[in-house]
Amino acid sequence: MNNIFFRNLNKLWAMLILISLCLSLFACNPEDSEDLLLHTAPPQTIQSSEDEVYVTSVPETALTEAHTEATSPLQTDPPTVQVQESDPYDAYDSTGFVSVSRLIPDAVIDMRYFSDYNFVGEVIDGYEANCALLTYEAALALQAAGEEFRSQGLLLKVYDAYRPQSAVDHFYSWSLDMTDTKMKSEFYPDIDKSQLYSQGYIAYRSGHSRGSTIDLTLVDMATGQELNMGGGFDLFDESSSYYYSYGLSSEQVANRQLLRSVMTSHGFTAYDAEWWHFSLSDEPYPYTYFDFPVTELN
Repeated sequence: MNNIFFRNLNKLWAMLILISLCLSLFACNPEDSEDLLLHTAPPQTIQSSEDEVYVTSVPETALTEAHTEATSPLQTDPPTVQVQESDPYDAYDSTGFVSVSRLIPDAVIDMRYFSDYNFVGEVIDGYEANCALLTYEAALALQAAGEEFRSQGLLLKVYDAYRPQSAVDHFYSWSLDMTDTKMKSEFYPDIDKSQLYSQGYIAYRSGHSRGSTIDLTLVDMATGQELNMGGGFDLFDESSSYYYSYGLSSEQVANRQLLRSVMTSHGFTAYDAEWWHFSLSDEPYPYTYFDFPVTELN
């Protein structure tokens, strides 16, 4: 009997000690509660759903990991989307295309052909929104290039991407009207309009219509200003060539080299005559000239 009595007394004493410890836990300073929780790692937490409340176990490391994530710089994975392939025999099938902004949300989109600030001087046929579209494959490669530029404090600025065949037709028709030269001083000051087609500035087809070509420059994240490339987009002049250096500063040459080196390292081929122009080397639709409008895709 005495043995049973002392065993029960010991159990009661242990319970009193445990209760005392619990009371001291709940009486702690609220400002210390976060550190205390991190070290005690409670074995359970309450989760709720719309219809019920239930209890699940929590590993001891969970709170420590959560605290680390909460106090570390925000890191997010690049956005992803799922698309199917376009039918290469259907010029109006946009299934395999994606908006650049969906994969690169911080890209600056300045679609010049959706404005009157271009060599024609009016909104171009087929451009219905200020959005840049590319084939999914080209957009993924551009996303990777954008991440490398971002690590250097730079953002992409897109002037043109996919270009409908109807827009190319608009350019060609405009080139035949020798009376319309209102944008000559801005975009082709040193060449006669009658020579634009013969010198290759205007054509009846464009690689842009295959969906994997992009015209772009770079923007300084700190200032919001474009990098000085020594000449503007769509300037019909020999100075737009990547290899042109006469009269260019070392900074302008270096900026062109930076744009080209990063883009080509991510699967794009440069067009020597235009420092801003790049095409995906392994484009998915090399023989299809699409003609659906430039607009926001579902």
